[in-house]
Amino acid sequence: MVNQQSKSKIMIIQGITEDGRKFRPSDWAERMSGMLSTFGDDHRIHYSPKLRPISVEGVKCIAIDTSLAETQPGIYQQIMEFARRNQLNIVEESTAV
Repeated sequence: MVNQQSKSKIMIIQGITEDGRKFRPSDWAERMSGMLSTFGDDHRIHYSPKLRPISVEGVKCIAIDTSLAETQPGIYQQIMEFARRNQLNIVEESTAV
């Protein structure tokens, strides 16, 4: 069996459409990441390391651990369909850290 950690990569979905427009609403990354988030004892939201909002050069994005396709295939498909439907840029990064 292949070690899941060794083939896991991070995929970035950028809040920029394929034609260069900024995607709205501005909180889309937090909304998408909320699918796997929890509230801690500190009453604050805690995002999953497999799906979290990030900012890259001032652009709102979500970072997705590609192992999510195996562990939560429904959520993974929903996110990918959202990105395709809204023509968002998808960038595959190297191995997860």
